[in-house]
Amino acid sequence: MKAVSIRLYDSLRRDTVEFSPLTPGHVSMYVCGPTVQSAPHVGHIRSALVYDLWWRWLENRGYQVTFVRNVTDIDDKILEKSAETGEQWWQLAHRVETEFAAAATALRIRTPHHEPRATGDIPAMIRMIADLIDRGHAYVADDTSGDVYFDVASWPDYGTLTRQSPDDMEAGEATAPGKRSPHDFALWKGHKTHEPVTAAWDAPWGAGRPGWHIECSAMATRYLGSQFDLHGGGLDLRFPHHENELAQSTAAGHPFATHWLHNALVLVGGQKMSKSLGNSVSATQWLEGTRALVARYALMTAHYRSDIDIHEGFLDEAAKAFGRIEGFLDRTAHLGAIPGAIPDTFVEAMNDDLGTPVALAVLHESVRQGNNALDAGDTEQVKTYRASVVAMCDVLGINPAAPEWASEATLSASDQVLTRIVDQLIARRHDAREAKDFALSDTLRDVLAESGIVVEDGSDGSTWRIDG
Repeated sequence: MKAVSIRLYDSLRRDTVEFSPLTPGHVSMYVCGPTVQSAPHVGHIRSALVYDLWWRWLENRGYQVTFVRNVTDIDDKILEKSAETGEQWWQLAHRVETEFAAAATALRIRTPHHEPRATGDIPAMIRMIADLIDRGHAYVADDTSGDVYFDVASWPDYGTLTRQSPDDMEAGEATAPGKRSPHDFALWKGHKTHEPVTAAWDAPWGAGRPGWHIECSAMATRYLGSQFDLHGGGLDLRFPHHENELAQSTAAGHPFATHWLHNALVLVGGQKMSKSLGNSVSATQWLEGTRALVARYALMTAHYRSDIDIHEGFLDEAAKAFGRIEGFLDRTAHLGAIPGAIPDTFVEAMNDDLGTPVALAVLHESVRQGNNALDAGDTEQVKTYRASVVAMCDVLGINPAAPEWASEATLSASDQVLTRIVDQLIARRHDAREAKDFALSDTLRDVLAESGIVVEDGSDGSTWRIDG
């Protein structure tokens, strides 16, 4: 394998470090997936896309990647939501999981190698809880609830991830009669009479269900082993979820994740999405407003550790920017394919903690240079730039000609025909201008304008949009 130098920002160390996998040539990666209690929003699919890009880049650099992303399909919120909707909790979980999968598929986010559901790994969770009790780091509540808690005071390293001491933390869960400390968190929740009997599993300390945090610890360890390379998730999961994962896993004797990655949030008009503000944007609703290919491009325009604001006009801006890339590829499609090298500047950007904004700037510069070569009639240079652009688009998963986009559902057959016709007319107009046949060039522009097509000429070539 070619030697690489990938650097990533490790949330545990709070520093950018050079990545070196535990096993040469192989990367093991666990990502916290959705808790399927309500429709997935844009933040969920942004997080999924971030780790899809990490996977693709690591693979491009020659690594074999084992990628695991879980589904939390049993949880307090799922039971509460199912009571509101009148659905069985497992029906609700399945429906929402299907919605998440559909949104991820639309964005061509690849399916993980393993996608375990929490309900499928209850025995592994029970074994880990029993081990924590035996080691003196967990206790059965001293009431009749059947609850089991992690004893935060028993683990001096608690707070390592977020660099907090328990005294400085707010309690992660509500107090309960059987808890020794407000900082202790549930590993097992005894079955309550008002809860459905289908949401309870037998355990040595009584029937019930796992706490949220133990689910990920058990699944990550089962599928990737006692220690693995990368643990990813949203920034909002650092505390308490990831802090608790790290504590209980290491207390159980597992080194757990070597590096922790956290993606930032999605804002709407400069504000964090929240139910109280009523500004949460569902993934399905958002994707209905644009081509999925443009949506994928749009979500990588900000660095993964920076908030991204889906303000009014955000998708239009992305469509215009991506249109320059797609327009160049369309105008040069007749030149055929040749092997393309990814520019060093692109590699450097992606190696620097997945720097997609800089990588996209390199991509656009190659498009600009390719258009200049096209204007100059330098066919060989055009071929070289085209091959480079294709190679970069392939890495990012935004090559419109790639097989994965062959059946893009958001474009109807008539949309595709219109696109081809307009692109051909613009290409003819470009040729006419090159030949100084300005009468034909003006005629073609007028024909497009009369049809409601606005052509905009720029240094990167001509783009078009439907007027109004």
